Amino acid sequence: MSSSHDSVVPASSRDAESGKADSTAVKRASKIAVMVVIAFAVLGARAIWDRSAHANALEKTASESAQQYVTAVKPKAGPADQTVKLPGTLMGVTESPIYARSTGYIAHWYKDIGDTVKQGDLLATVDTPEIDRELSAAEATREQVKARLDLAGISAKRWQKLRSDDAVSQEELDERQSALTQSQADLDAANAEVGRLQELERFKSIVAPFAGVITRRNIDIGALVDAGSEGAGKELFMLAKTDVLKTYVYVPEAYSQRVKNGDRVRVTLNELPGKNFYGTVVRTADAIDTVTRSMQIEVDLPNPDGVLKPGAYADVQLDLPSSDAVVIPANTLLFRAEGLRVAVIDPNGQVHLKPVTVGEDYGTTLQITQGVNATDRLVLNPPDSLEDGQHVSVR
Repeated sequence: MSSSHDSVVPASSRDAESGKADSTAVKRASKIAVMVVIAFAVLGARAIWDRSAHANALEKTASESAQQYVTAVKPKAGPADQTVKLPGTLMGVTESPIYARSTGYIAHWYKDIGDTVKQGDLLATVDTPEIDRELSAAEATREQVKARLDLAGISAKRWQKLRSDDAVSQEELDERQSALTQSQADLDAANAEVGRLQELERFKSIVAPFAGVITRRNIDIGALVDAGSEGAGKELFMLAKTDVLKTYVYVPEAYSQRVKNGDRVRVTLNELPGKNFYGTVVRTADAIDTVTRSMQIEVDLPNPDGVLKPGAYADVQLDLPSSDAVVIPANTLLFRAEGLRVAVIDPNGQVHLKPVTVGEDYGTTLQITQGVNATDRLVLNPPDSLEDGQHVSVR
């Protein structure tokens, strides 16, 4: 009985042990649940972080792909002084064709090509038989008019006396006075005609109007010449003043603002290698020819020794002062429908397409007279897709 009593556990003790076991199981389950929640939270956070990192990587890759990378270059300043060589033809500072003022035949000529003459020297004489006869007839007509004038004067005096005696009417006296006035006018006209023909007689002698050199003679003895300068080949001589020569040069519009009166120029000739001749710009047209887009200038060139010949081809070199023009590579230009453009990059990396004016073409480089400053950054080899306002990155 006693052993059986000892092996029996009270109910209250069994309930306490059972409660303690349940409490431990609950704690264990809670810990497991918390760990599971933490694990899921970590996995979720990791997934979110991976997705964000992947999105950022994709965005960065897309941004880098969309970014336009360019190479920039700065313009160079133009040369301090620039030499421009232009063609020209030498001419006498004064050149004049000499024409006949009287119609007739060449009786004799006294000067030939290459002869140096002074002002007033006799060049040729013209035989004018028709003018001689016209002058004789005009002088005879004048004598007749004089006779009529004398008669009209005598008649007017006589009728004046008769009118004072009241032997004739006033109307008859007025007629005689009118006849006298008309005769005086006829004499004036006759004197003018004689004077005109006498002037033509003076032009039978062809003289040099100024000192120079005969560069052309187009007559010979017996040749018929007409008064005036109408028609081709009518000039008798060509006379040129060669102690000073001149040449007209056409300066391109791009250089027109840099050429001034008084500028010194250098002239060279192919037939005189190694020799330089110096002249001066004496005048400019001060206007641009709309056809040639150039400005005409005149250069005077001293020629005291007569080395330079009128009509010779010459190279005229102008030493032009520096300008605000800059030089850029030719491969910075953009050819657009609205004209030539260059892509200028501002400090914020934004592109601005600016129009430019090209001055001189040096081959791989170009002179730009307008549109670009020396401090600008230009896109080298700009792509055709480049647009105004686009952002770029400079390598």
